[in-house]
Amino acid sequence: MEKDAMQIYIEKAKTLIEALPFIKRFYDKTVVIKYGGSALINENIKQTIIQDIALMKLVGMHPVVVHGGGPDINAFLEQMKIESKFINGLRVTDEKTMEIVEMVLAGKLNKHIVTEIETQGVKAVGISGKDGGIIKAVKMQKYDVDYGCVGEIASIDPTLIQSLINNEFIPVIAPIGKDENGMTYNINADYAAVAIAGALQAEKLVFLTDVEGVMRDINDPNSIMSFISAKNIQGLIEDGTISGGMIPKVECCMEGIKKGVNNVHILDGRVEHCLILEIFTPEGIGTMIER
Repeated sequence: MEKDAMQIYIEKAKTLIEALPFIKRFYDKTVVIKYGGSALINENIKQTIIQDIALMKLVGMHPVVVHGGGPDINAFLEQMKIESKFINGLRVTDEKTMEIVEMVLAGKLNKHIVTEIETQGVKAVGISGKDGGIIKAVKMQKYDVDYGCVGEIASIDPTLIQSLINNEFIPVIAPIGKDENGMTYNINADYAAVAIAGALQAEKLVFLTDVEGVMRDINDPNSIMSFISAKNIQGLIEDGTISGGMIPKVECCMEGIKKGVNNVHILDGRVEHCLILEIFTPEGIGTMIER
């Protein structure tokens, strides 16, 4: 073997060895992944995310996927000539729209993600929050607006999810819940991921987003804050370091920490293999908020 080729292989081996302490640390730990944004749309990125999830499973971690699907829902509603109505950034969901939301989220998209994962040689099961009474929902009361079939989470029963994990399946969950009368509600996928991670007492909760992470200076892409202690978050919001659209993302992360998750990550889902880069390398690529 040529010396140069040998060197390349040695470097690859070193990379694997570098990952070893992380593989050890997260062996048998549950990691909830909120899967949405570009990571769900861009075909090349999507493939690498699916490979990352399969690799996590194969090295002994327990990934749980909670997915959104706004763009798919919008495209389908357009096809059906149903107008999407948003108030304060939230979709107004009448019963007819809810049928389509459920069809796309819990049907087409959910099973598509399951199929992609299974092509990597690991087992996955697609469910919605209605299965096994996972997500008990109540109608959302916000801004004095009737948003129709938009719900908030009343409680989570993780029994079915845990049972799938125990039997070596990767649960893939569509964020739809039902109330005690059997009424179906669309749930914000970020909040569903937080509540599910809390109920499972997950080691990590990872948000795949379309931002690089929390930055010290919004105009300087090199100013990503790799680690933030949860106790410093409020100060960073007050001094304006965390502002605008990043505030709800970070508040969501804080909710995860409050519910018992050890680390919450904000990751740029537009980067190939972002999950592996964040979890299995010392530097990581996004922002990790630590308990």
